[in-house]
Amino acid sequence: MPQPLIEIQSLCKTYSGKGGAVPALEDVSLCIDRGDIFGIIGLSGAGKSTLVRCLNYLEKPTSGTVRVDGVDLSALSGAGLRELRRSMGMIFQQFNLMMQRTALQNVLFPLELQKADKKQSEARARELLELVGLLDRANAYPAELSGGQKQRVAIARALATRPKVLLCDEATSALDPTTTVSILSLLESINRQLGLTIVIITHEMRVIESICNRVAIIDEHRIAECGPVEEIFSRPQSEAARRLVLPEGRTVQMTGGRCVRIVFNGSSSFEPVVANLVLECRAPVNILFADTQNVSGQAHGQMVLQLPEDEAAAGRMLRSLAARGITAEEVTGYVE
Repeated sequence: MPQPLIEIQSLCKTYSGKGGAVPALEDVSLCIDRGDIFGIIGLSGAGKSTLVRCLNYLEKPTSGTVRVDGVDLSALSGAGLRELRRSMGMIFQQFNLMMQRTALQNVLFPLELQKADKKQSEARARELLELVGLLDRANAYPAELSGGQKQRVAIARALATRPKVLLCDEATSALDPTTTVSILSLLESINRQLGLTIVIITHEMRVIESICNRVAIIDEHRIAECGPVEEIFSRPQSEAARRLVLPEGRTVQMTGGRCVRIVFNGSSSFEPVVANLVLECRAPVNILFADTQNVSGQAHGQMVLQLPEDEAAAGRMLRSLAARGITAEEVTGYVE
């Protein structure tokens, strides 16, 4: 069995506060395999940003171990840590570009720190700007770029040292929805083309759904649930996962039938699922919530339907959904 690229065991991080010790992470254990697009999701204050900073020892854990490619980071000296961090690129919510440098010069910066050959470095930087679709903006300054373009430059800069891992800390949180989709598509392409392992820290389940193959849900400083995205999205087990995955909002008074959540995880976007259900079972449904998107001709997302009061009709609908291979589970109180 291949060794995980990143292995975290019993990780704890505690800060000192006026009132005493403040826990940020408690007994966190995770394995991230080579080539994964691994998501870490949680609400604000759950500890996810602390966790990503512990992955490269920008924050030193209070206890526990972090191994990257079999190397225990706690055993490394300052020089050893700096060398390892070159294999772990990082991008942030606010881009962190140097405003007095052009896009090309920003990408060159980590290579300059390594004192790499200037000619080879510039060729590498131009190659990366082309990879992220910004070669024509090589001489533009950050102030002349849009938010999405700044993040593309930041991604190119993070790739300059040929890292094994790309850490993304809320990298799309400052972007509009359309730009977010384009950045996620770029990250997915980089993962596929370069075989690069990507770790995505986010509070948005839509980001996880879009490109991650595995996800860990962090809640109150601990891992609440971890596994394949499709499995957790379809059948969340922990309360933290259900809060993030299920439609969120106010509880309402139901006046009739059962409510069912149906999950779309790859069926054709061109199949009118609800219309077919109504026609086949000859009964109406009420759409309480819908959050679906078309990704390469396939439907991804979820929908909450209120089924008919007639139990026989409701039963026919549930059997019909199952026959079509669509995951369905009954829910209460998760509507907007």
